[in-house]
Formats: sequence, structure tokens, C-alpha cells
Amino acid sequence: MGLTVNEDKAYSKNEEAVKLLVIGSGPAGLSAALYAARADLEPVVLTGMTMGGQAALTHLIENYPGFPEGLGGAELGDLFRAQAERFGTKVVYDTAIDVDFSQRPYRVETYNSIYVAETLIITTGATPRHLDIPGEAKFTGKGVSYCGTCDGFFFKDKEIVVVGGGDSSLEESIFLSRFASKVTIVHRRDELRGGKILQDRAFANEKINFIWDSVLEEIKGDDQVTNVTIKNVKTGDVSDFETEGVFIFIGHIPNSELFEGKLELDDAGYLVVNNLMETDKPGVYAAGEIADSHFRQVITSAGMGAAAAIQATRFLESEE
Repeated sequence: MGLTVNEDKAYSKNEEAVKLLVIGSGPAGLSAALYAARADLEPVVLTGMTMGGQAALTHLIENYPGFPEGLGGAELGDLFRAQAERFGTKVVYDTAIDVDFSQRPYRVETYNSIYVAETLIITTGATPRHLDIPGEAKFTGKGVSYCGTCDGFFFKDKEIVVVGGGDSSLEESIFLSRFASKVTIVHRRDELRGGKILQDRAFANEKINFIWDSVLEEIKGDDQVTNVTIKNVKTGDVSDFETEGVFIFIGHIPNSELFEGKLELDDAGYLVVNNLMETDKPGVYAAGEIADSHFRQVITSAGMGAAAAIQATRFLESEE
């Protein structure tokens, strides 16, 4: 019997045996690769869709030690990658599409190859959470955005809305105020969750205004966003608010679909790890925001990646 199209495609892929495969290229993944490379594990990093992870989309990172003036997220990602490659990391621009943890060595299929790995470190991160309201999907790319760094320039001299009250929403609002004529932050509570320094900057910014105790119920427009419907959660009052852009920063969803039913996840979908970054499969580790719903910082993700690589190294040494 001949092979089906899918079987033939899988059969034609080259297989590569590796000691350590890192899935994801954000701070956790590249830090893991650096430590693994220095341990002579010759790690391979699968970049996924975004080289450098979510951090690469951040305009300015001011709280990573060693850079007192701050630096761009993409620039920091490039430095991480260059340092990891210096010690022998192989960076592959490809995405994992299937995993088999039924036996070691573990098999990971990408669009172009199949990797047979003695150990894995999963650093697939998380993606922005959506409001799931009418008009959001329709106007994504037409006034709705989840990345101020990516799209801020297109809103020069325009009035925009930012949804959220944490660090990300404040950082992005401050950045967007460089372009927009007015930034209105809509927050469901009556106080912000972001850090005090960011709050002070936002409150002092003449371009930034606030609508408290409120949520967006609909995003409206023709070809582009023209206004939003806002509801006050305390009074129930509903009103229309004119805006030319909506930026949404209300948290993230872990990129763990690939591992459902194959690794232990918590109720929110994050990979469950112990203090050694170990999952429930021997030789499989997780680090960064895929396993961290609490801290969500570049430095903590990098530290988790380093810890995972150290533990993977010790795991392999124990088998020698």
C-alpha cells in the first residue's frame, strides 16, 4: 500500500539526533542554550514564530541588570542569541508541530525536520489574551493591536484606547504616547496593578488619561476602528467612546497546546514544574512564561532557563 500525502511528507523529513533540544527562543530558551552550550551539550534551539519571544516585542527593557540605561527587547534578544551561539548553540528558524514523549529519546517534529532528543527544555512562552468581544477579531490589524512597539507608529497624532492596568499596559501606554495625541487607559478596577514607577510616569504624562471601573463591550467601525462601547462595572452605565485604535494588554495564555495530554498542566494551562524545572517526564524541563504565571519577568525567565539547563546537564551526567 502506498504512503498517503501526510505520511510521505513526514517520511521525507531528515532526522537529527541531539543531546538537548530547546523549544522556544525567548530569554528562557536562549539562557538555557547558553548554559547547555557551555556544558558541551551542543544544544539546538527551535525559534518558533518569534525570535526572542515576547520580550523581543518590548520597546524598552529597563529592569534587566547590567544595562543601566535600558535597551530594546529585540536588541537584548540578539545579545542573548549571539552569546549562546558563541559557545556552540545551533539556532534553527523552525517551529515544533508534534512531540512524542512515549519513550526516550524523545521525538519532536517541526515543519522541516524530526529531532530525536535525549533531553528537552520547553520555553514556548505565552501569547496575548484577547477580550473576546464583538469587533475585536474583525478589526485586528485595522485599529486593534496587541503590540505597541509593533504598531505605535501607525497611530501618530491619533487618539487611542489601551485596555489593562498592569505593567505591560502602562509600559505600552507610555511608549504609545510618543506617537498618539491622546492615550486613554480603560481599567476594570479603580486602581492600577502595575509597578509604582510606571504608575508615577503614567500619571505624570499629560497625554495619558484614565477611565476607571470600566470594560470594553464592543469595538466598532467601518474599514477601521472609529469607536468603542464602554460599560461601567459598578453603575452599569454604557457609553460610546470615539477612538482610532485599541491596544489590548490584559495578560497572556500559555502556549501549551502542543503538550496537552502529554505533560502535566495546571488548570490555567501552564506546564507544571518543580523547583528543579522538571516536568513529569524524565529529562523534560520547562522554563519561562510557559511555566510561570506569576513573575513573568525577563530576568526570572532567564534564571529558570539557566536552572533547567544545569539540571539537564546533571541528568545526562547521571546516565553516563
